[in-house]
Amino acid sequence: MPKLNIRKGDRVKVISGNYKGQEGTVIRVEPDKSRVVVDGVNRRKRHMKPSQTNPEGGIVEFEAPIHVSNVMLLDPASGEPTRVRRAAGTDGKRERVAVRSGRVIPRV
Repeated sequence: MPKLNIRKGDRVKVISGNYKGQEGTVIRVEPDKSRVVVDGVNRRKRHMKPSQTNPEGGIVEFEAPIHVSNVMLLDPASGEPTRVRRAAGTDGKRERVAVRSGRVIPRV
């Protein structure tokens, strides 16, 4: 399972694919599949039959996952897409650092 630099709550920009250029917040990360679900990106519709959990049925809209290689983390300082490296913080814990600005990316 690859180590991902994207976490839930991060602001990302889609850099490739049908939704190239869109920005959003990461709703869910699926590290075993190397995929992320971004708010407002890759929206799909599914026609659902009535069931016990959804007694009315109908058309349900949801965000489908996209591959993590198609998104880049947005630098919290400049708002531009950036690569991420890891470095030891002042307390010795490893932190994510934006390569573009050199600032630590805060945990969400």
